[in-house]
Amino acid sequence: MPAESRLLAGARLAVTTFTTVPVRAGRIDRPVAGTAMALAPAVGALLGALLAGVLLLSGAFAPPLVAAGVTVGAAALLTRGLHLDGLADTVDALGSYRRGAAALEIMKKPDVGPFGVVALVVVLLVQAAALADLAGRSWPACVAAVVTATAAGRFGVTVACRRGVPAARPDGLGALVAGTVGRVAPAVGAVAVALLAVPAVPGRPWQGPLAVVAALAVAAPLLTHVVRRLGGITGDVLGATVEVVTTLVYLGLVLSA
Repeated sequence: MPAESRLLAGARLAVTTFTTVPVRAGRIDRPVAGTAMALAPAVGALLGALLAGVLLLSGAFAPPLVAAGVTVGAAALLTRGLHLDGLADTVDALGSYRRGAAALEIMKKPDVGPFGVVALVVVLLVQAAALADLAGRSWPACVAAVVTATAAGRFGVTVACRRGVPAARPDGLGALVAGTVGRVAPAVGAVAVALLAVPAVPGRPWQGPLAVVAALAVAAPLLTHVVRRLGGITGDVLGATVEVVTTLVYLGLVLSA
């Protein structure tokens, strides 16, 4: 497939994978999937800009915490709640202390166990509390912060799909995208997300990039642990990565010395 066609197909796949935007799907294969996963942070940045608009607009008519709750709800709506579902399923599997096929079987179950419920509550509470704090900042800083956190969460997927990371199953999203991202995309993505973070904390241009680096530093060993327990990545693991990295970045952006 020509490079331009692969780029277009990858962009379509990235949009349909990470958002509910009704884009017509094009060709889907592993090269296209690799392009889509490399473009994930860009889709995240666009989604973050939309969510920042929701936060600022709702904050003009409601208290910060209410506006934050509306924004968290909008994020779930615009992603079909798939990343939250992936977080719950992944944590339930890890909480079972089972490995391999036994853990993967737990992830397939439609119900949510106590570990998954707790993970969802903690993540949503932290995100809402952080967004309520960000709503009180200047609008450029607020937009930069939300865009950074949302892009960083999707950048976590780019890193998780790098070459050398296997799929846990022979089918599904994990099998399609595992190991499809080369070395260049993670390096470019890291620099881009770090630059987005510079204006996120007024008076502290270093704190935003540091929050991104710290979040990825925490997420990396967690991903390694998940891969060791499950035998590779799945679509649920990628969803969990999005939520964990996003939440950690939000936390890093609102911490004060």
